[in-house]
Amino acid sequence: MFQLFTKLDYLLRETFLGLRRGGWMNWAAMSTVTVLLFLFGISLQASWALEGLLNQFGSPVEVSVYLDPGAPVEKVIPLVTRLSNVTDVNTISKEQAWASLVKELGISDIEGATEQLEGNPLVDELKVRARSSQDVPTLAKQLAQVPGVDNVQYMDEILQRMQQLNQGLSWVSLTMISVLTLSAIAVITTTIRLIVMARRREIEIMQLVGATTSWIYLPFILQGIAFGVVGAAIAWILITGVQEFLANLLATGPDFIKYMANGVQPTLIQMLLLPLLLLSLGGSVGLMGSLFAVRRFASR
Repeated sequence: MFQLFTKLDYLLRETFLGLRRGGWMNWAAMSTVTVLLFLFGISLQASWALEGLLNQFGSPVEVSVYLDPGAPVEKVIPLVTRLSNVTDVNTISKEQAWASLVKELGISDIEGATEQLEGNPLVDELKVRARSSQDVPTLAKQLAQVPGVDNVQYMDEILQRMQQLNQGLSWVSLTMISVLTLSAIAVITTTIRLIVMARRREIEIMQLVGATTSWIYLPFILQGIAFGVVGAAIAWILITGVQEFLANLLATGPDFIKYMANGVQPTLIQMLLLPLLLLSLGGSVGLMGSLFAVRRFASR
């Protein structure tokens, strides 16, 4: 155990010594990684927000079918499932829809709201999924002719444009992140090489006394990983600040903006996943950069 702590103490001291000798190149490496991870996090947040809006308005392969008041759901469902392009049918009763609507409006007294409107004003709804988005217009026409169906709605052209925008942003973000990743790896590689060259005499002495190659160059690899981890932490702080600023800005807007903002709020899983992704990408970039740097010297 004592030997393990001794080795760990040596690695940490050598890593911090190398970082201290890196000088301004350390900031160049960390800032490059920070910019990369900040843009990665922002693009990921934007993609999640657009997906949230799309899910809020409906799926591109889902059709909303509103029944006539008093139409028996159990008789309409078999007629809908017989259609060739239907893959799934889910029922939303008018009671469920009314309770959800009242909750979204922030009304706690459901019974009072129902009495004020002299009953539940909503109707039963069917969520019908098509085989593909191309089958939706045809399926909508067929559903409109089913007895007991009052109205049929599905994703219109605006939401389809939003979906195309999301795909376009994903490709643009992927291109930018790929270029910045290569740049960050190049900067980290250059920084580690300069640190290794500055300590070349120490490395030669360690080789003469019998130190292994992996033991000599492991601190430099840890330095590269440190660049990525620190850059990820800074990027996560910046992203959190931008997210809170936008949330406060949207909270002071009109009711429609507030309703839209509910769809773009990140889920708990997304909030936990973002820092993990940033740390993983930052650590991977730092590891790759440091490995490229020490491979040249270790092979000699």
